[in-house]
Amino acid sequence: MVSTSRAGGGPAPTPVVRLRLEVEGIPRELWLKLESYSPYGSVKGRTALALWRDVEARVDPAAGLVESTSGNLGLALAALAAAHRVPFTAVVDPRTSAALLYDIRALGARIVTVDTQDGAGGYLLGRLDRVRSLLRERPGLVWTDQYHNPASPNAHTTGTAPELHRQTRGQRMSVLVAVSTGGTLAGFRRYVEESGPDWELVGVDVTGSAALGGTAGPRLLSGIGASRRSAFLPDGHRPTVHIDAQEAVTVCLWLRDTAGVGVGGSAGALVAAALRRFRADPACTSAACLCPDGADRYLGTVYSPDWRSAHGLTGTAPLPGVRLLAADGPVPRTEGTG
Repeated sequence: MVSTSRAGGGPAPTPVVRLRLEVEGIPRELWLKLESYSPYGSVKGRTALALWRDVEARVDPAAGLVESTSGNLGLALAALAAAHRVPFTAVVDPRTSAALLYDIRALGARIVTVDTQDGAGGYLLGRLDRVRSLLRERPGLVWTDQYHNPASPNAHTTGTAPELHRQTRGQRMSVLVAVSTGGTLAGFRRYVEESGPDWELVGVDVTGSAALGGTAGPRLLSGIGASRRSAFLPDGHRPTVHIDAQEAVTVCLWLRDTAGVGVGGSAGALVAAALRRFRADPACTSAACLCPDGADRYLGTVYSPDWRSAHGLTGTAPLPGVRLLAADGPVPRTEGTG
């Protein structure tokens, strides 16, 4: 297992796996940055720490924190709140992983579930309304506000993006980042603008998401996409690729079965987008995906045959024109057997 801390006390870089592929007969390399090895098991651990540092000075130890979350940020904030002995309320929805809810509760956090869809294909707008209601009801409660707080993109401008650039030796490549609040992608974009790495930065969203513009509609995967436009990226992002749930799930299962790498649904969407990029441009030979979390949080969804069947998603399938040649790096133990 890869350590999540340095000897000096700071967080260690999350590992990168390099997959050597052949796509349409052309050798390519695909770098997977595994944020499941981050503290609290996802890229949201970085965001949570930045948000906590931003609000810490004004937190009332009796009232504590509140945040709307699809799961990963809620777990990270619950852990930080427990460590600092302040209450935390996570406002979630029915798509939140049961395993994550169990862990959030185990850390002493309060769970508030919004179970009415917002009319825009998800629950986000309802979750935000509930947060505002809680702020009115409980004076002193502090909202970390992952949707607008500049601490969120800053964590990735100064941390995640330069870390990936060092790990991939500064080479020219496409870098693919998934979007929900848009904080991670906005942070990467600012790093590109300010530091000038030789990257094509690609935003990846799901069909039915309005995060980067367009019309909101039904969505199945959690942790990617949103019912409204990102406040961090009000003008969207170019280029952006939209992936549907079937394509993302197929890639997740393919990665598990061929490379032994277990990732969440949003990472499946990222890899699907990278493969599209490879197919579209023979000159694109290297790409990196910031994989937000691991398979362990999706055993009841993406990796469950029953869940896939209930939602009309097919199982494993070969990826046309794609062949894995080798996997280099610290490949983690894979979860999920469905």
